[in-house]
Amino acid sequence: MAGSSTSRMPLAAALEVLVPLREDRIVITTMGAAREWPKLSQHPLDLHYIPSAMGEAPALGLGLALAQPKREVLVLNGDGCMLMNLGCLVTIVASGAENLTLVVFDNGIYEVTGGQRTAAAVSPAQVDFAGFARASGFASVRSFASLAAWQSGAAEMLALPGPRFAVLSVEPVDDYQLTSPGPMSERLARFQQALAAA
Repeated sequence: MAGSSTSRMPLAAALEVLVPLREDRIVITTMGAAREWPKLSQHPLDLHYIPSAMGEAPALGLGLALAQPKREVLVLNGDGCMLMNLGCLVTIVASGAENLTLVVFDNGIYEVTGGQRTAAAVSPAQVDFAGFARASGFASVRSFASLAAWQSGAAEMLALPGPRFAVLSVEPVDDYQLTSPGPMSERLARFQQALAAA
C-alpha cells in the first residue's frame, strides 16, 4: 500500500541499501530500477530487462532461479509492472523456488511511460501488494514505508526463507527518461558468460 508522499523513500536511496547486500546474487532490473541500478552497480550478474513486455521481469527471475538453484536471484520490479503480471506471484510460489526475492517499488505511477497514475493508486481499496504476495503463499513478505525502516530491515529480509517479497513505498520521479543499456543480444551474451564463469 502506498504511503503519503512525505513518508516515501527516494528510489536511488532505496537501491543504495541493496548494493552492499547483493553479494553474488543475480540482479534483474526493469523500468525505473533499470535506470538507477547501473549508476550503483556494474556487476556481470546484473541484467537490465527493459523490453516492451512490461511486467515480465519476475518470470525471467523465476526462470533463472530454477535454472540456478544454488544462486540467489533478486528482481527489482515496479508497481506498474507488478499490476501487469500479478499471476506470476502464484507461479513463483507453485514452482517451489526458494532462492528468489522480488522487490516492488511502489510509487503509484507508470514512470517510464510518462508518469501516468496506476489503477492501484486511484483505487478506493488502496491496493496492498504485500497482501497479494501473502495470499499467493510467499514464505516471507515485508512492507517498508520509510528509508530508515528499509535500511534497518533489508539484510534481515534477504535472509528470510524464500521466496521473499518486499514492497517499498518510493517517491515518484520527475525524469521519465530511460536510456537503453545497449542491444539485448550483446547484453544477454555477456550475462550468459558471467553465469557460466560463476
